[in-house]
Amino acid sequence: MNYLTSSQIAELWGISDRSVRNYCAEGRIEGAKLIGKIWHIPEGSEKPVRKNVKENSLASRLKKEKSAKLKGGIYHKVQIELTYNSNHIEGSRLTHEQTRYIYETNTIGITDESVNVDDIVETLNHFRCVDKIIDCISKPVSESLIKELHFMLKSGTDDSRKEWFNVGEYKRFPNEVCGRETTAPEKVAEEICKLLERYNGNTEKTFEDLLDFHVKFERIHPFQDGNGRVGRLLLFKECLKYNTVPFIIGDDLKMFYYRGLKEWDREKGYLTDTCLTAQDRFKKYLDYFKIEY
Repeated sequence: MNYLTSSQIAELWGISDRSVRNYCAEGRIEGAKLIGKIWHIPEGSEKPVRKNVKENSLASRLKKEKSAKLKGGIYHKVQIELTYNSNHIEGSRLTHEQTRYIYETNTIGITDESVNVDDIVETLNHFRCVDKIIDCISKPVSESLIKELHFMLKSGTDDSRKEWFNVGEYKRFPNEVCGRETTAPEKVAEEICKLLERYNGNTEKTFEDLLDFHVKFERIHPFQDGNGRVGRLLLFKECLKYNTVPFIIGDDLKMFYYRGLKEWDREKGYLTDTCLTAQDRFKKYLDYFKIEY
């Protein structure tokens, strides 16, 4: 019997080498053998059929609970945790309790401290963005979705009243992220299209593929502000689409997350390990609500 390597099979099947190796490790390719560090796969092997979404999957539960406007479930939990933590990374001064109170009562609550109006507006807007990605789980990431999320997030904020800010549209002025230069404004549209073409062209997505897309999106940094939150919303959506446990970057993981974004080309393990840690935390929510993963 003739054998081919995982990279040769990947080229034949039109998927990533990592996807083929994952299939082998899961025992989904009959006759595949690991010799040293290289998988040897029988020539003529058939590509495994992608697993169907489980009836009790997170994606399924989120859609059902959103539709039913259910309180106290995983949808409720995701709205508060994802919104609070993603906004907090970007400097929002609202507390977790204030975020929860706004979501549950649509009021601000009593506080002795001054509250930034934009923090409140962006919190309400982010709740709408979470609803949007749940509605679009099965759809591919598109330029229109990216712009719509940004428009929803920044509408009604102080930034949206600035002519130069261009809410819902790409940036007009150069910007940096973590001291790193990002794509020039005049090249953003072209680079986003190239990124989406490459990403959507691969039908089998690994965890590394999802993170790689996130890194490249953040390095383009297409908007004047709001890039991190839009990027993390897209990443959460894609985890749901590809049956991967999603994750939420908490405040204690923020600096590790930033380091991972910065060092991705040199060492992918920094970001991967950070996200896997956050993923383990999210699994506790799934265990509590008895959701399969």
